[in-house]
This record gives sequence, structure tokens and C-alpha cells, in this order.
Amino acid sequence: MEPAVLGSKLASGLVGQLVKRLFRPDGPGAGLVDKPVRLKDLVSFRGEKRILGEKDVHKLADHLVRQAVDSPGEPPFRTGEQTAVADALARRLLALGDLDMDDVQAVRLGFRELARKLHHEAPAPDGLSADACHFLDSATEWACLQILEFFTRRSTFVARTLVEQTRTQAELIAKIDGLIARSPRPGAQDRSFERRYLPYVADRHNHITIYGVDLRDSPDRWPLEVAYLSLEATTAEELPEEHPRTTTLPVQLPAEEALFLHDRILLRGDAGSGKTTLVQWLAVTSAREGTQIPYVLPLRTLIRADALPAPTAFLSAVGCPLPPPDGWTERVLGAGRALVLIDGLDEIPTADRHRTRDWLLGLIRAYPGNRWLLTSRPTAVRQDWLATEGFRELALAPMRRTGVATFVHRWHSAAGASEFEGPLLDSLRTKRDLARLATNPLMCGLICALHRERRGYLPTGRKELYDAALTMLLARRDRERGLAMADEVELGEEVQLELLQRLAYALVLSNRTEMEVETAEAIVDRALPSITLPGRAGNAATVLRTLLLRSGLVRQPAAGVVDFVHRTFQDYLGARYAVEEGHLDVLAGHADDAQWEDVIRMAVGHARPRERASLIRQLLARDVPRLTLLALACLEHTAALDASVRTEVENRAASLIPPCSKEDARALAEAGPLVLELLPGPQGLSAEQALGVTITASLLAAEEPAGALAVLRRFREHPDLEVRRQLAGTWSRFDTPEYAAEVLDHLPRPSLFLTCESPGQRAALADMRPWRGLAFLGEHAPEDILSAVPDPGDVTLLDLRDNPLITGLDALLPFGSLHDLQLARCPGAHGLDRLAELPLAELICGRIAGLDGLGSLHSLTRLTLEQEIPGRSLTDVLPVDADLRFLFLGRHTTNRTGLRGLEHWSGLTALSLGPLTTELTAEDWRAVAALPALSQLHLNARILRDLPRSVERMPVLPNIRDLRLPGLLGTEDIAALAGRLPGLRSLVLQNMPGHAFPLFRFSDHFPGVDVSLHRR
Repeated sequence: MEPAVLGSKLASGLVGQLVKRLFRPDGPGAGLVDKPVRLKDLVSFRGEKRILGEKDVHKLADHLVRQAVDSPGEPPFRTGEQTAVADALARRLLALGDLDMDDVQAVRLGFRELARKLHHEAPAPDGLSADACHFLDSATEWACLQILEFFTRRSTFVARTLVEQTRTQAELIAKIDGLIARSPRPGAQDRSFERRYLPYVADRHNHITIYGVDLRDSPDRWPLEVAYLSLEATTAEELPEEHPRTTTLPVQLPAEEALFLHDRILLRGDAGSGKTTLVQWLAVTSAREGTQIPYVLPLRTLIRADALPAPTAFLSAVGCPLPPPDGWTERVLGAGRALVLIDGLDEIPTADRHRTRDWLLGLIRAYPGNRWLLTSRPTAVRQDWLATEGFRELALAPMRRTGVATFVHRWHSAAGASEFEGPLLDSLRTKRDLARLATNPLMCGLICALHRERRGYLPTGRKELYDAALTMLLARRDRERGLAMADEVELGEEVQLELLQRLAYALVLSNRTEMEVETAEAIVDRALPSITLPGRAGNAATVLRTLLLRSGLVRQPAAGVVDFVHRTFQDYLGARYAVEEGHLDVLAGHADDAQWEDVIRMAVGHARPRERASLIRQLLARDVPRLTLLALACLEHTAALDASVRTEVENRAASLIPPCSKEDARALAEAGPLVLELLPGPQGLSAEQALGVTITASLLAAEEPAGALAVLRRFREHPDLEVRRQLAGTWSRFDTPEYAAEVLDHLPRPSLFLTCESPGQRAALADMRPWRGLAFLGEHAPEDILSAVPDPGDVTLLDLRDNPLITGLDALLPFGSLHDLQLARCPGAHGLDRLAELPLAELICGRIAGLDGLGSLHSLTRLTLEQEIPGRSLTDVLPVDADLRFLFLGRHTTNRTGLRGLEHWSGLTALSLGPLTTELTAEDWRAVAALPALSQLHLNARILRDLPRSVERMPVLPNIRDLRLPGLLGTEDIAALAGRLPGLRSLVLQNMPGHAFPLFRFSDHFPGVDVSLHRR
């Protein structure tokens, strides 16, 4: 690199002054010795007697750089790098004192090699731009040239030949000074233009236009940053040879990342899937980041000229008003800096697609190393159309539910209509046909616009939505984008509708969603004689090909197969044709088939009032709950209907919705996902009805999780505890983080606990507001439990079940506020005495390693045991200092101890005896009778059935006021209990699941007692 690269920014006189100050002046006798002088002895900033310090060197370098930056003309580098460049130059100059050579050797090296040595001796500059490094290297060479000149003038030991060489260098300096004045820095014009072009590209493409939407209150242009949604693209990755059944695997990745993985992409996508928007996003982001130079080339614009443009005409062909420097585009392409985005292969005639292919491949071969993206609808060209040229094919995937929700949020934020966002999201979740429609940005935008236009609700029957969508896709969108059909046959909107609805009805009748191309061509061929084709006529194959390419409603998902892009369009158009042909009886005959639900509902929307009434009466005549609900759903699609028919539908449905019990809820759920659209919100419902609605939605979560979630989130702040328990208990049926964010994190916490069964639920728990009650079921290591609870000191109730990983119970000590603890089926858990530090009031314990240490838990007031108690008396194991008020003794607990010692806890008010395995003795009952405060007794029905002598030995217990008998089969004899409990006021019976019996069978034995039955 010649020193001339400094341009006019560095004068030789300025550097010469710098060099003179870097070296010490001649001293006495300097020329009397016969050996050259080492450089470290010459420099003026080393040794104890410094003349020039390191700070002075930095000042000199800073002055030099500042002079270069402030001189007239273009700055040599960015202004913000001035200090860093000066520091780097100073470090290189200071490195002179570290060079192990003399002045003669330095002159022999020459200025370039000396500059390289200083470059290696000094610390490498960090973070400088290419321009700054360019300047630094040139300044170092220039300084070294002046240093060698200084040596030739100063030293008396340089040979005459070196002096001659120095004179030559001095002449070179003069020539360079002249050259500097005449030579501009290379690339300045290009960089100057790019500083104008890149912001222009970012601004021009920083918006989204929705074509074909004609709504008063909704703009058709949106800022790209607000409305852009990251879409996913699907590609086929090759598998290793050890996979004999298949050679490829579909892989999804964010579409905007595709060009980071592959530099040649053919991107396919249906109408409205976001291809053009992706092109805009790539152009804007690359322009702003300055990583590549984007060229946005819409083929529908380029094809209007006689020939596709050469690189020199890229900008003029797309109407860019900025004239580039001569040869700029070729230099960009030649350097591999271009991002070429070619949009809309499907929007040009077939003949021109082959010409376009040749043009594109010619560019790629001439300019390798750049990135290329070509977009098209799926059916425009065959599969692997560019595969041999190294192009990777990707297909834009339908939007996920989370993507739809994000789009709706951004759309309403941009439109300033946030009040409409929530109701629309609920509709998208609960209305299946609407959700199936909202799978790409175009349709989502239409739905948002129409919803806002109707002031927060979608039109009756959504017919207006489908009509608007069909008009947009079949006619207006291509027309407003300036697309003219230069090939195939030109089809009007009505002609397309006629053909499409025949295809749809054929699929509906066959209960299929796709047909072979030959079948579709035969249907079109039969229709052609009855329709009028504008312009030149075409055969069935040509017409079908045109529908596939331009309608945006049908496609070829695989070779030789045709289907509709959305099932809802198939149902809508099939219903339209069925009504036109008078096939209402056919529809009613298929009402039992859930696949026909949407078709019947759409048909009611298309039908005339008398036809609607007839079809709905046929549904009601079957007197089946699901068909009654289907008739109710049809009312949404009716603008006019006989009043008596409407009243009959509403009256019948009122007995089904809302459900008033758990049994009603389960029966209602059997009607299927259709129910979700009909379930009401919490307003006006009783607690029982609200619980029934939430149970119904929970049961339907497996079939329609989005709709069920939309229903349940309406009840997330319900005051009733049973409703909230239902919401908390159905977590496992839904997507874990989504349900946590949408429902669980909003639930009021009092008297409620949350159950975690999986690592995913633990992770979601860490992101929610604190829960005071938590249950962990299954294998959860103690450290994982603690990591899921940011502040364990907030937890007052902890339930650990079926967990072999729980061993030493001191792991629970971080739960410093723990009031209630359950340990069930944790076979390794031991060391109950470690829990004495906690303020435990209730302990439920069963099937753990042992009960050692239980006696140290003096704070307990409620105790439940479900394993054998060691010892001969309860006082040997239970905490004798505890003020127990409730005690439950379950299976096997009394095998050794019986109830001996029970009288020790004189404050006991409730005793619950589970399915004991040993008979109760008279001594046991005397211990019970000795409890002065005991008023509640629970006896599991298995004691009555399996241990009848236990009841026979029971003495009179006059203090018992409340008796509960769980687990009844209905065959037990409880008459003996009546005489032994003379003070009884309340009797609660609870049946064994699956066993029913009349209440009077037991209540007759207890006259004057309040007897109730809790069914399970």
C-alpha cells in the first residue's frame, strides 16, 4: 500500500516535526565512535532523563490525527473513532523504543518493513472500522518514511550509499506529496451514495399494504415495525442413509432466518401468506443494519420492459430516483455484498417465467457469493424448478395460534382500537370456522378490519366476512396490485365462484378435503357449457390451472392433488351450492355427522327464510341435544327467521345451557366442540352454573384447546372457590405456559392451591405471582422444587406425593412459613424431627420411610396418618405436647396400638377413622368416650361392613353432634349407631363412586336428625 492512500490529509512537514521531537538531539562526541547507535538510545521518551514523555507522544499523535480530520475534504474515517486512532498511532510510535536494531539497520529495512515491525510490536487496535485501520496503517508508513529521512540527516555513521538512498526517498516524498493532492480516496463516491440509498430503501418499504379491503374506519397501510410478524417456513432436510424409510425430514424455521442458512432460496406461499411482506422486512432490516445492499425487484414491474434489467438498471427499473455512481451495482455484486429480493414469480405469464429463470441464473453465475431470494405461489412452477442451481425450496407455514394473537394485538395497537382486541381474540378461540380462516396475515388483517368496522363484533353468521374475503381474493386484490392476466384464461369473480363451489360441494359430499386433479378437471369440464368465459376460451385443464394460480382458494398440496387452502371456504362454498341446488334434505340427512356441522350452519346463512325454518325444524324434530345445540348455533347465521321457530330453539336450548350440575356439564360436553361457542360468560350465572360451564369447557379441551381456554379465561376472577378450584385443577389439559399466563396467574389465591406434575409446569410456576399453596406430584428433586418457587418463605401449604426423590426432610426447611404439609407415598422420606423448626399446624403423612421424630412436632393441631404406627400406644409416637384438635387414622394405623392412649389429647374435637384393618375393642372405645371435647365422628363405611363387632362394642357417646359416613354402598346396616349417639344433630352420608341409593334407606333410623347425602 502506497503512502498516497492518506490522500490530502497528511502533509510531510507535519510528520517531520513529529519525528524530530521523538528523537534526542545530538550530544557531544556522537560522531566520534565507530559503531551505529541503537534506536532505544536515540528516542527521547526512554530512560531516567526523559526529554519527551509518553503523554507528550500521545499529544503529538492526537494533534496529527486531528489535523488530518479537520483538513478540507471527506473525513478519512468516522468522527467518533478519532481518539481511538490517535491512541493506536501513539502506541506504534512508542514501540520505537522497543526495537532491537540500530539506525543503519532501520534505513536498510525501508519504511514499509519498519512500519510493519511497529505494527507488530504495538498492541493491536480494538474495534476500529476498516477506514480507521486504513488511515492508521498509512500514517504509520508515512511516519516511518520521515523517521528514515531523519536518520540519514542525523547519523554520521551511515554509509554514502545510504545517503544516496535517502536522497532518492526524499525525491519520492516530493512526488508523493504531489500525487496526494491529485488522488481522491478510493470508494468515496460509492460510500457516499450508499449513505443515501440505504435510508431510502428502509423508508420506501417500511409499510404493509392490505389490498382489496374497503372499510371506512380501517387504513390499508401499516408501519412495518408494528405489523410485521415473524412467520415460519418449512423445508425438507436430508437424513442420513441409516433412515431407510424416508430421505427427508420437514423442518420449520423463522422465515427471515432462511437466508442466513442458505444463500439461494425459492420461497413458496399461498395468497396472503406474507411473501411480499417478508421481502420488505428483509430489505428494511438489511438496509438499516448496513450488512448487505438490498435490491427489491418485483417481477410484475420488471416484466413490463422488453428485457429484464441488467445490474446497471436495477434501480431505474423499480423507479428509484437516486442515480448511482457508474458501475456501482456491478461493484456491489462483484464484492458479494448484495441481497437480491425478486418477488412474485407467479405474477408474470408462464412464458416469461422461463425467461426470468435464464436471467436470474445468468446473474448468479456472473456474480457468485451474493444472496438471492425468489418468491412464488406454490403452483406457479414445478417442484425443484431451481434445485439444480443450488436453490433451497421453502414454504411459508400457516400462522400458529400464538402468531395470530400477536398479529391481532399489533393490528389493534397500530389502529388505536385496543378495546376491540379482547372480544376478537375470544371469537377466534371459540369459533372454529373463524379460527381456521385466520391462518395468514392477509386474512387476519381482513378479520381485524371487519371486526372493528362492526364496532367490536363480527357480522351475523359471519357471511359478510366470507363474502368480503372471497371478493378480495378472487378479484380486487390482483386488480388493485396492477396484475393483468397475460396468460391462461381470464376468469371473473362470479365464474370463479361457480366453479369453486362445485368443487367444494363434491368434496363435502364425499366427506373429503382433497381430490385428484383428474376429478377436479372433470367437474370443471361439466360446468363449462353453462358458464360464460370472458376473452378467449380455455379447456378444463387451463381453467383449473388458472384457479389454482390466481384464486388464492384452491391449491395443489402434492402432485396430482387439489384442495382448499382453508376448510372453512370449502364448507362455505359447498353450502352455497347445496342451497342453490335445493339439497336441504341432503344436509339434514347428514346432521348426525359432526363433519357437516359447519356446512349446515353456512347453508342456513345462504338459505331464504322459509328454507331456513324448514332446515332448523328438521334438526329439532330429531330431539337430540347435539342437534338442538346445532340449531341454536344456526341462529347466529340468520338475519330473518320465523319467530315461532326461533322461540322453540331458544326454549329447548335453555334446558341445556348453562349446565346446572356436574352431571349436566358432562352430558353437555358430549355434544362436542360446537358447545364452546354457545357457553355463556360468568355474568348472571349462579355458582353452580358457573362451575358447570367451566367443567364443560375443561372436558372439551382435548378436542378444542383454544376454544376451551377462551371460555375458562372469562371465569379466572370468579369469587366462588369451587369454580377457581376447577380452573386450577384442569391445567394439565392445556398448553402449560399459555394456560399459566392466561388463567392461573389471574386467579384469586385464598384457600386455593396449585398442582405441578411436570418440569414444564414447574418452569411456568416460576414466572407466576407467588402461590401460598402448592402441590408437587411425582418425581421432583427438592432442589428443582425450590428453584421453581422464587420465595419459598411465602408458601404455607405444601403437598408432596408419589415422590421417591424426597429423602431427608431438612430439605424443606427453606419453607419457613409452612403451616400445612402432606407427605404421601414418598418412600424415602425420613427425619420428621427436622420439621420441628417449622410452624406446622397440620401434617398428613402416609407411606413414608418411618414415623420417627413425629413426637417432636409440638405445634400440630391436625394430624392425618395412613401407615402403621409403631409401639403399643399412640402416646409412644404421636406428639404428646401437641394440642391436637383433629386426628385421622387410616388403613393399618391401629394394627399395633389400637386407640390406646387417645384420651391423652383431651382437646380433640374431631376423630376420623378410615378403613381400619383391625377390630376396635371396648378399651379403644373407652379411650374415645374419655375425650370431653369430642363432638365430630367420622366412620368409614368399611368398618360397618368388614368389622361389624367394632360397632357392637361402641358405648353410648352423648357428646357426638356430627357423624359422617363415607364410602357407603347402600347395603350397610347403621341402625345400631342411632341408639349409641343420642345427641346427634347432623348425619352426612357419602356414597362410593358408582353406587347410588335413596336417602330414606338411612334417614328413617335417625328421626329429628339433619340427614344429607353427598354424591360422588
